[in-house]
Amino acid sequence: MMNYCMECGTKLEMRFLENEGDVPYCPHCEAFRFPVFSSAVSMVVQNPTKDKILLIKQYDRDFYILVAGYINKGECAEHAVVREVKEETGLNVSSLLFNKSEYFEPSNTLMNNFSCIAESEDLSGVTKEVDVATWFTIAEAKENIKHGSLAEKFLLSYLDKTGK
Repeated sequence: MMNYCMECGTKLEMRFLENEGDVPYCPHCEAFRFPVFSSAVSMVVQNPTKDKILLIKQYDRDFYILVAGYINKGECAEHAVVREVKEETGLNVSSLLFNKSEYFEPSNTLMNNFSCIAESEDLSGVTKEVDVATWFTIAEAKENIKHGSLAEKFLLSYLDKTGK
């Protein structure tokens, strides 16, 4: 939750706003300040035959997660999915389907999870943004993804919905 006004720095107080409930209010600016947060996408990337899932390692961390990235200002989430997968892995994707969203407090980000299908399994275009990219069978992906992570939650939700 925001504690200070993003315009003037005054400490915010909660005030009732009709049809909204309690909302942070700046007494100096005399304005309600709705929460500001980042938006990002994460992707369950499947191979063309939909029997493998792509997991990556990043930032010298020793665990696998889903491909993810921030949505740029003015960009729709679906475009961010295609762009981020291409930027990080070199893969082109299609057949985007929304899975679920969840707020991720550590980075103040609304994470929007999608599934998509890569045109190939060719990982020769993986960029420096990714330390390791590996295709796993569905069973291996469930075993290798970072346990207790939001990435695991998204993956398991998707697999549950698709009956895999």
